[in-house]
Amino acid sequence: MPAISGLYVYPIKSCAGIALSEARLLPTGLEYDRNWMVVDPCGRMLTQRSHARLALVKVALGETDLIVTAPGMQALHTPLAVSALHNPTVLETSVWRDTMRAFDTGAATADWFSAFLGEPVRLARFDPAVARVADRQWTGELEAVTQFADGFPLLVIGEASLDDLNQRLNDKGAPSIPMNRFRPNLVVSGLDAYEEDFVENVTIQVRDAAVQLQLVKPCSRCPIPTIDQATGAHDPDWPNEPLDTMGAYRANARLDGALTFGQNAIIAAGVGTLLAVGQTVEAEMAFGD
Repeated sequence: MPAISGLYVYPIKSCAGIALSEARLLPTGLEYDRNWMVVDPCGRMLTQRSHARLALVKVALGETDLIVTAPGMQALHTPLAVSALHNPTVLETSVWRDTMRAFDTGAATADWFSAFLGEPVRLARFDPAVARVADRQWTGELEAVTQFADGFPLLVIGEASLDDLNQRLNDKGAPSIPMNRFRPNLVVSGLDAYEEDFVENVTIQVRDAAVQLQLVKPCSRCPIPTIDQATGAHDPDWPNEPLDTMGAYRANARLDGALTFGQNAIIAAGVGTLLAVGQTVEAEMAFGD
C-alpha cells in the first residue's frame, strides 16, 4: 500500500531542505516551509535559478531559532517565531506575479547573506497575517494559501518516478540523481512510476483524523533540477540533465509543453495534523475522459 516515505521542508526558499520524520500540516503547507526568502534590494525573490550558491546554505530548526550555515561562514541565528522579531521593518516582496508584505529579519541576516552571495540582499520573513492565495484556475472552489513557495502549499512525488528517471539516465551513461533535485514536500512509496500524475485525492488516516489532499497541478520544471544540491553547480559532464532526458517524455500539453515532474497539492482537510514517515496513503485516481 502507498505510504509516506519522505517529508521535507525548505525553511528558506531555494536553500537546502530538511528531512523530517514528522511535520505538522498547516493551511500553508508543512510547518516552516518557505517561511523565509532571500530578496534583492527591491524585494524580488532570489532563487537557485540565478544564484545556484543558495543550494549550499543549510538550515536547522533549533528550539527557538532557525540556524543557518554555509561554507566559510559563521552560523547565523534568526528567530523561528515572527513575534520574536523586534520592531521589524516591513518589506514589499514578490514571488513571480504575486506581491506581498513581509518582515525584514534585520541587519545581521542581511550582512550574512550579502557576504555569502557577494551582493546586497536581505532575508525576508513571511507575514502570517497575509493570505497569499494559490491560483484559483487550478484549485477551483477550494481556496488554498501558501507562503513563499512558487505557487502551492505542497509538492508530492512518487519514489518510483525518480527510479524510472534514473534508469533512463543510466541507460545513456549519465549518473543517477537524488530526490533533492526536485525539492518535494511529500515523497510517496508504493505508487507506479508517474502514477501521481493521475491521482486526484490523497487521504492519510492519522488516528481519528483524516488528512485529505487534492493534487491540482503538474509541477513544471525550471533549470533547478540540473543543479547538484551538494555542490551548488552543474555536473560538468552532464550540465543539462535531467532536463535533457525528461524532454523526451515529460512534456505536458496542459502546460504548453512544459516539462513536469511531481504534483502540486492543496489541503482539503486535516490542518493541524502531524504527518509522519510511514503513514499509509490512499490514492484516488482520476484518469479523465
